Amino acid sequence: MAGLSHFDRNGKAHMVDVSDKPVTARTAIAEGQIKMTTETLALINDGRANKGDVLGIARIAGIMAAKKTAELIPLCHPLPITKVALDLSPDTTLPGIRITATVKTGGQTGVEMEALTAVSTAALTIYDMVKAVQKDMEIGGVRLTFKDGGKSGRFENS
Repeated sequence: MAGLSHFDRNGKAHMVDVSDKPVTARTAIAEGQIKMTTETLALINDGRANKGDVLGIARIAGIMAAKKTAELIPLCHPLPITKVALDLSPDTTLPGIRITATVKTGGQTGVEMEALTAVSTAALTIYDMVKAVQKDMEIGGVRLTFKDGGKSGRFENS
């Protein structure tokens, strides 16, 4: 289990002790997408979904999810999040919605999981809001694209 900080020397899961780490500015950016038919994308773009403003509600759901990450992922630390921003961009080449989440904090551990959770929840919310017209949508490509701050410094995923 060497190198895996969420396991103790006996291989048992535990929450990492970050109390001795310095508080630093930390940022994480994640992305993902939800693919759908051009008809479903047009329904969203034209504001014709029966449940309302699909992208607006998905944005709020992503923000809420980032703030609740420690309640969903067992070994995540609760963090004082200072920023959550979601960009939901319709893309006719998918076709579907591209989702990007940026999360910031000043803390002792990073916000990668919060950014990934925000993207995933926004995609699931889009699915929920238009599943009545298309059940075979595909959520994918969820990945960390950038993180900065802390001991490991900057990471960029091209």
